[in-house]
Amino acid sequence: YRYVWGGTSFSRDGGVDCSGFVKLVYREFGYTLQRTSREQAQRGTKISQSSLKPGDLVFYGNNSSGYINHVAIYIGNGKVIHASNRRDGIKISGLNYRKPIKCVRYIND
Repeated sequence: YRYVWGGTSFSRDGGVDCSGFVKLVYREFGYTLQRTSREQAQRGTKISQSSLKPGDLVFYGNNSSGYINHVAIYIGNGKVIHASNRRDGIKISGLNYRKPIKCVRYIND
């Protein structure tokens, strides 16, 4: 699927951004999440990076201010899946491809 800023659709004509991707994936498993990464970071249970399990959310942004502007889903083995940008679309990256600001657990919360 392609990356579309503000996108919330897996349809051929649509696309998703990072938080739209997370929202749709979680919806497939019966969870309702907020629309933006900043809103998603305010719910669930904050966890340490060392406690990450597949399905947990990892938030990125400005480390000095704590401003969150990106979210990914942890998939295990030090990797996340996320809607990256227009060029790369949805992809798998290393957990520390950017410095995580916050980790949150929604599943079994």
